[in-house]
Amino acid sequence: MPLHPTIALIEQRISANLFDAAHEMSDADIEALVRLATRAPSAYNLQNWRFIAVRTAASKAKLRALAYGQAKVSQASVTFIVCGVLPRAETLRARLAPFVEAGHMTEETSSSWQEGAQAKYADPQDARDEAIRSASLGGATLIYAAQALGFVSSAMSGFDAQGVAREFALDADEVPVMLIPVGRAAPGNWPQKPRRPVSEVLEIA
Repeated sequence: MPLHPTIALIEQRISANLFDAAHEMSDADIEALVRLATRAPSAYNLQNWRFIAVRTAASKAKLRALAYGQAKVSQASVTFIVCGVLPRAETLRARLAPFVEAGHMTEETSSSWQEGAQAKYADPQDARDEAIRSASLGGATLIYAAQALGFVSSAMSGFDAQGVAREFALDADEVPVMLIPVGRAAPGNWPQKPRRPVSEVLEIA
């Protein structure tokens, strides 16, 4: 029986280090990737993420220097800076309004979600944790969207986060969580590396 396409995509995804530096990605492709990334799960529907698509040669050079000279940052068609945003409960009314207007949720439930988010993220550590979770979910979804659209990608944590925040003018409530180079593969990338057996990572309680 053939694998479902989504399962095949998960099985075949690689972390690419070698990109075709001549390939250029269109605005439409970038927008499609981010649109799909924003379908990721989001606590309370906060959608507290932001994506910076680094595409020009000058911006890539600046980012590459902040990523300790890693070539894939400038060789990929685009390198995304994936940011988590500290959650703000007051944004929820507007973000839930279309759902309420469509009759899927009551105003009372929307208000209770706002109150819940306000209480949940009053602690600064909880707020930062949620920002990182949101960015990570959005970034992972972007990676699989890229694979589905025929691109390769790589999730990177090796970069100067404070430098990225400064050089790319992030707001004080934005946390740069990962870099994701995306583009066409160049020859020589490794296949997906071996994974640990499920028996080592799964407990059924």
